[in-house]
Amino acid sequence: MRSSGGRTEGCTVLHVDMDAFFASVEVRRHPELAGTPVIVGGAGNRGVVTSATYEARAYGVHAAMPTARALRLCPTATVLPGDLALYAEVSRAVMALFRSVTPIVEPLSLDEAFLDVGGAGRRLGDVVQIGEYLRARVFDEQGITCSVGVAGTKFVAKLASTRAKPDGLLVVRPAEVIDFLHPLPVGALWGVGAKTEEVLLRLGLRTVGDLAHVPARTLQRAVGPAAGSHLHELAWGRDPRRVVPDEPEKSTGHEETFATDVDDPAVIHRELLRLSERTAGRLRSGGWLTRTVSIKVRFADFTTITRSRTLGVPTDVGQEVYETARALFDALGLDRARIRLVGVRAERLVEAGQTPRQLELGAREHGRRDAELAADRAARRFGAGAVRPATLLRRDGDRRVR
Repeated sequence: MRSSGGRTEGCTVLHVDMDAFFASVEVRRHPELAGTPVIVGGAGNRGVVTSATYEARAYGVHAAMPTARALRLCPTATVLPGDLALYAEVSRAVMALFRSVTPIVEPLSLDEAFLDVGGAGRRLGDVVQIGEYLRARVFDEQGITCSVGVAGTKFVAKLASTRAKPDGLLVVRPAEVIDFLHPLPVGALWGVGAKTEEVLLRLGLRTVGDLAHVPARTLQRAVGPAAGSHLHELAWGRDPRRVVPDEPEKSTGHEETFATDVDDPAVIHRELLRLSERTAGRLRSGGWLTRTVSIKVRFADFTTITRSRTLGVPTDVGQEVYETARALFDALGLDRARIRLVGVRAERLVEAGQTPRQLELGAREHGRRDAELAADRAARRFGAGAVRPATLLRRDGDRRVR
């Protein structure tokens, strides 16, 4: 999708969004699935969809939908468990490409980011040329497509990229903003969730244009002073926020919901090990060390608790993360409590290159970290899970959602 011709002064903000990112990366890895419905997510009764190809979306499948329901809608879909380490690797390459165009890049997640390309025009041309350049480079280098929205504000640029999907580019010039915004449903506005939308619909406000022509004070009485002012400004295309370069990642982790509630400590320990290995792998791939390890435990009645411990020395070693996570869990003193979910998280991250490693007297030249780095290399070559702790090879009694 392309906008009509015309000048693009005032349009320096790009929102770039990968199309069906996780699913697209899986299709790249499994080219025989191209053009077919593919779902990435957990299987089992509690599995949920995290991504789906547009072929699957045509059946009504969408993210956060229970996988069981998705398969009822689209029985021919291929369900894949996902590989976050691979998606993170592709994301880093894409973000590096963005930063080769402009240093002002604000990632929103693994698969989308804002860019301010105001300083790149002299080198790369008009903003439309820059957008097309990025789309071509992403496809050539990563084998996946992305959509680009171009506007003078972050809010409008993000809406434009959504309208351009899949695999398109749309420019909304300053003079076109009102005509672009006002026909949209009120749910398109940032900050309008299900409850706020319900309030607005009760007031008869169905489109952004309807909302724009309501006095700001009326909106403030309906949804609160701050939200009312915010929505009124957005409805007229006013969004003063600048693109802010990303800050270092503060935490990372993984969690797992069991297909059936678990009360066996051995099963919990094995799951904590698996999650710790994945979390440490994410740390190493991103060049981080963690100062604090935390666990999350959700019981059958949905009560949830967390516990954390700060380490004496920052680490990216899965075994060290696991030993801390297991100690935190064992300290809870649970007596066969039925557990629905467990999670492991690495917090207070620091850059590995800027943190000296503490040497241990009499330590072996090559230790656990070297083994895990070797496992990382094997995973990159042969796929996730090519090398794993022997404990995780046991399949009996493994009741995780798949």
